[in-house]
Amino acid sequence: MVGILGIVVIFAMVFGGYLASGGHLDIILYSLPYEMTMIGGAAVGAFIISNDFAGVKHTLKDLGKVFKGPKWKHSDYQDLLCLLYELIRLGRENAVALEEHTENPAESSIFGNYPKILKDREAVDLICDTLRSASLNYDDPHQVEDVLEKRMEANLHHALHSSHALQTIADGLPALGIVAAVLGVIKTMGSIDQPPEILGKLIGGALVGTFLGVFLAYGLVGPFAAKVKAVVEEDMHFYGLIREVLVANLHNHATNICIEVGRQNTPSHIRPSFNDLEEALKGLRQAAA
Repeated sequence: MVGILGIVVIFAMVFGGYLASGGHLDIILYSLPYEMTMIGGAAVGAFIISNDFAGVKHTLKDLGKVFKGPKWKHSDYQDLLCLLYELIRLGRENAVALEEHTENPAESSIFGNYPKILKDREAVDLICDTLRSASLNYDDPHQVEDVLEKRMEANLHHALHSSHALQTIADGLPALGIVAAVLGVIKTMGSIDQPPEILGKLIGGALVGTFLGVFLAYGLVGPFAAKVKAVVEEDMHFYGLIREVLVANLHNHATNICIEVGRQNTPSHIRPSFNDLEEALKGLRQAAA
């Protein structure tokens, strides 16, 4: 919703200001299809050249993040802490019983209580792989933390591909606008014998190319790239919480302390309150009793 509002504001301010100053849209509207074909077509072609099919698909899918925002909401962080609490508590009470959940999370009654998390393969793999490695005596907290950090860095690098791809296109759009403008000037020079009113329209049409390239770069594509990057980085806090809690578990802290470590390391705007989380954990303890 915020993304749509931003686009409306951009168009309203740019074209509204142009009209308010006495400008006319006739030349822009006449030249827009041709200039957009040249600039937009060249940008799409360059995008396809510089990315493989997976990269193109990934970028197109991530465009939805501009309008949807982060995948993980405030309630999801509380659910994650509750899930980790149940798994850690079970692992300390009965390590063999925990293996049944980590080996087949799709059939797990614990994971099944949190369907949104269960659908996220990376979150589930991160939890299960770390708990499984602890059962195999690979439980040095510092080594595990280093492995998880590298894994998350790799995931972040991959997730940011679409943002980098969009930013590359944004950087090239002004130059493509100049290309379209130069072609417009060439067309104008071919009609140099025409009267001034005709030449004025031709020159105006050529300048639409420059305007369009800059407008698309800094008004739309660049902000899209920045928004995708911001959403990806915020969603990574979800996986960072998993790392913090499971590493704290390897340090053999009390289960409640492990959960509190994760809660405290969550950004304030998405951090569950202590009281709300305590109530949720209390409900889990009562259900298990």
